[in-house]
Amino acid sequence: MNISVFIRGVLVTAEKNMMIYYNKPPVLIFGLLFPMFLFLAFFMGQGIDIHEFFPAFLAMVLFFTSSSVGPLITPWEKQSGTYERLLSFPVTINTIIMGDVLAGAIFGLFISSSVLIAVTLFLDTALKSISLLLVSLLLGTFCFAALGVLIAAPASKTPSNIMMLSSLVRFPLVFISGIFIPLTELSNAGKYLALLSPLTYLVDIFHFSIGGTPSVPQYIDILALSAYTCIFLYVASYFHKKNLSKGL
Repeated sequence: MNISVFIRGVLVTAEKNMMIYYNKPPVLIFGLLFPMFLFLAFFMGQGIDIHEFFPAFLAMVLFFTSSSVGPLITPWEKQSGTYERLLSFPVTINTIIMGDVLAGAIFGLFISSSVLIAVTLFLDTALKSISLLLVSLLLGTFCFAALGVLIAAPASKTPSNIMMLSSLVRFPLVFISGIFIPLTELSNAGKYLALLSPLTYLVDIFHFSIGGTPSVPQYIDILALSAYTCIFLYVASYFHKKNLSKGL
């Protein structure tokens, strides 16, 4: 494989996705409005310290924004008939997948970084480890962008069906990952279930980076996020190739 051609294909695909899908209503609704509404519904008026909750809120924002672009791209292009044209270009399916992942990761990184900077400046939030926070931001955005692309793998050209599937996957992860209920307050069964969620490790590493108390060592958080990213990419590649011509 020619690496320069692969990288160019990924960048061009990502640029195309950024220009077309960032302002689509499903991306704005599922990526921006949902985490805001969840925050307002569960924490406004409850007397919870925003400094204590901020790491979990930041992880939730990153999770929703990074995973909101990928589920829309493939079904939208199959519905509009542009997916066939994309496949006729001199790019592989892995190039297309990585371009979709990169577009989702950039969207999530931009929004979550903006939230982080704003809260840090206006609420005078202390950062315990800036380098670890930046590493976890990058890992988290690529991990959940890969999850979003995996969700788009079913052979469907109806965006609403894929977005519904996306909600069925993402909302349970939010409620079992230590965002609304800290891991220390979960039952033993709840803790074991939480450890199966990649979002749990992002929440945990954010807590440590922003001055909180982590539940597991930081190297485990990083290894878990890296492993989930590789798994999501591999499974997404497998199913996208398997369903390549379906739904066209």
